[in-house]
Amino acid sequence: EFLLADAQGVVEASVQPFAALFPEFAALDFPEQALASPAARQTWLARARQLGTEKNKTPQKAAAAVVEAFETDNLALRCDMLRKAFFVADEDRLTNNLIKFTAAQEAEPELQALCKVRQQHAAWLHQQRMARLSRVLIAAYIQLKRDRGWVDMNDVERAALVMLGDPVLAGWVQERLDASIKHLMIDEFQDTNPLQWQALSSWLSGYGGAGAAPSVFLVGDPKQSIYRFRRAEPQVFRAAQAFVVEGLGGDLLSCDHTRRNAQDVIATVNAVMGNARTADGYDGFRDHTTDSPRQGETGCLPPILRLAGPPTEGDASQADVWRDSLTTPRELPEETLRTLEARQAAAWIAGQIAAGLPPEEVMVLSRKRAGLLPLQQELRALNIAAQIGEKTDLIDCCEVLDMVALLDVLVSPQHDLSLARALRSPLFGLDDASLVQIALLKRELHLPWFELLQKTELLARELQALSPVLMRWKGWLDSQPPHDALQAIYDDGDVLARFAAAAPATQRSTVLANLRALLGVALGHGGGRYATPYGLVRALKAGGLRAPVAVNPDAVRLLTIHGAKGLEAEAVLLLDTDTVERNADSMGVLIDWPGEAAAPQKFVFLVSESLPPECAREALATEQAARKREELNALYVAMTRARHTLVISSIVPHRVTTDSWWQRLQDFAPPLELARATAEVELYIDVAIEVASAPGALFIQETTEIVVSAPDVARAASPAAPVFMLPELPPAPAVKAPDVDLDAQPPEDPAIARIGKAMHRLLEWGGPSSPAHVGAVAREFRLNPAQAQEASALAQRILHGEGAWAWSDAVAWQGNEVDVV
Repeated sequence: EFLLADAQGVVEASVQPFAALFPEFAALDFPEQALASPAARQTWLARARQLGTEKNKTPQKAAAAVVEAFETDNLALRCDMLRKAFFVADEDRLTNNLIKFTAAQEAEPELQALCKVRQQHAAWLHQQRMARLSRVLIAAYIQLKRDRGWVDMNDVERAALVMLGDPVLAGWVQERLDASIKHLMIDEFQDTNPLQWQALSSWLSGYGGAGAAPSVFLVGDPKQSIYRFRRAEPQVFRAAQAFVVEGLGGDLLSCDHTRRNAQDVIATVNAVMGNARTADGYDGFRDHTTDSPRQGETGCLPPILRLAGPPTEGDASQADVWRDSLTTPRELPEETLRTLEARQAAAWIAGQIAAGLPPEEVMVLSRKRAGLLPLQQELRALNIAAQIGEKTDLIDCCEVLDMVALLDVLVSPQHDLSLARALRSPLFGLDDASLVQIALLKRELHLPWFELLQKTELLARELQALSPVLMRWKGWLDSQPPHDALQAIYDDGDVLARFAAAAPATQRSTVLANLRALLGVALGHGGGRYATPYGLVRALKAGGLRAPVAVNPDAVRLLTIHGAKGLEAEAVLLLDTDTVERNADSMGVLIDWPGEAAAPQKFVFLVSESLPPECAREALATEQAARKREELNALYVAMTRARHTLVISSIVPHRVTTDSWWQRLQDFAPPLELARATAEVELYIDVAIEVASAPGALFIQETTEIVVSAPDVARAASPAAPVFMLPELPPAPAVKAPDVDLDAQPPEDPAIARIGKAMHRLLEWGGPSSPAHVGAVAREFRLNPAQAQEASALAQRILHGEGAWAWSDAVAWQGNEVDVV
């Protein structure tokens, strides 16, 4: 907003017309006119004749393309056809099959120059369009803020700049500051953006050479500058350093000593960042020392191997497995990998807690918040409290989604899926069998679920009580303001108690806080006046409403790198460290604003970083170097959060990485022993192995009982068709489990009891046990493959053994236990 409103000249001058950079094209109205002259036609057709005499097909095709291009009157299309005929798809250079031909070699520099000019002209047109559009949008946004009485951070920063830099106003403001401020200290100065520094320097520059200046103390570390998304730049800190030293006669003090990190952690920091200093020009880093007497520890968990490929459409193992879509999400390959990594990380964390480390002393860091959600679920499955530090949208909370589904179906009774979710939730607690009964009735009578529930004579006894409750709640929602109706539903349905009873002890306080926050949102929506139930449902589904931050001092902390800045923990685990390099951005903005400058030097609306205009290449190279440095800064911040233990985790990337955190750290983080990487529970993970570097390899996918994830893969000796299999693993060591609330979460049945239950389930289904049946009981009762087969063998022994006569014709139906209603 500041740039486009107050620095219009910078915006216009950032992308010059092509004539200013390419004088040889200055006489043309647009670049493609270079192909319209008779001389250009003769030159290109002569090249076509020369290429057409060659014996190879590639030059002959290029010659035909030249002839076809000059038959069209569309000059832009003509240029595109020539480029396609001679150049590779993503670079302005000859294809390898045309390099050796003289005519193509002569055409290359001419066509390259034309492509550059076209890019510059297209960038100039895009700059004008985007500048016009942006000014219209900004004017509308400013008017909206005035109408609503809003003030955003841009307004605060610009107001400070005006008050401290305006020739008339600044003198009065500075006089007031002189009377009240004798000492000025600014912490975390590396997070300052250029506009903020301009406001500050406008004030401080007035003291140059004066004796009445306040003492200025700026504290910062350019290695911890990781907020470029809000324009914080390390070069602003360097500009401020120079100003304090040269303008105010100050001193520059540096400190590379810490009291936080253990010796192994600080040694790893020195090794990794020292390599970056040598290989990547990471200037400003000096080896650190530590005051901590502890040795500490660093290590890496086994990398999560990639799947051998998605299941095919006819894959029987996938087709025969039924998925409850209300409780089990559809798994995508990348999501499955994240789940496996989260499960392994949760096992390691559980092991640390079992060894005596308090949960609050464990911090897990991820680049993106989405990577923390699977880990939170896996930790909760182990009865370990875990809390994501950053704010969460209220609509992303499961209990809020249940209540919104209820409101949705009461407003729109045709929404069967919303009603199914509400019935499955703790509000009613129906099981799958009841939902299947309703679905079958719908298929038979062709009525919505809500209307079916009104026909109590067709329903089982446990479903007959639903209709009066739903109709009573719907009546309240139709006749009362939404917040009053919702409060009545809470009271009548004992909502808070039902959800509290269904939630594990580690989640109970958060669930209740979110449900109470939903009541507050209903009251505040539309100021509590003239609100409609439909409007409330739409507002909730639209998102943007934050869930309350329920602080749990005894929970594992799950944070992004940005959210963890300034914090520390005894043990730090870094997730997903082997990510591929960032792809080139598109439709972005490129800003070149030196810290000492009052205004930016360039402001470019960039269509694609892979094809930048000529005038923006240098600024783009500077931007890309700054991104790489920020990536190293983020790694530095992440590593230095650990006081004693630093552990990294990764998923094998889909392509080779060279500069990932994993590649930088793995030589200094030894693999953790299997016993150290396990938790107090066993995990059963479907492991699929992919070895892309072995052509013709035979992939063997097995369901193996393991404790964490795939360990190092053992290669079978077969040079022609290598085979990769998982080694046998020893049983998990017995480790004392962390204390849990047994009243809230009863312990799991022993293996022998779960095998017995699985056998009875197979007997209920009757007939031979298919692989799908065995897989279903394995999932339901948490059995490994051997245990599931044992349950199947027991069931078959009863069905087909010496007592098989009792099961043939005499029994029409069999069941384990029948619920008494």
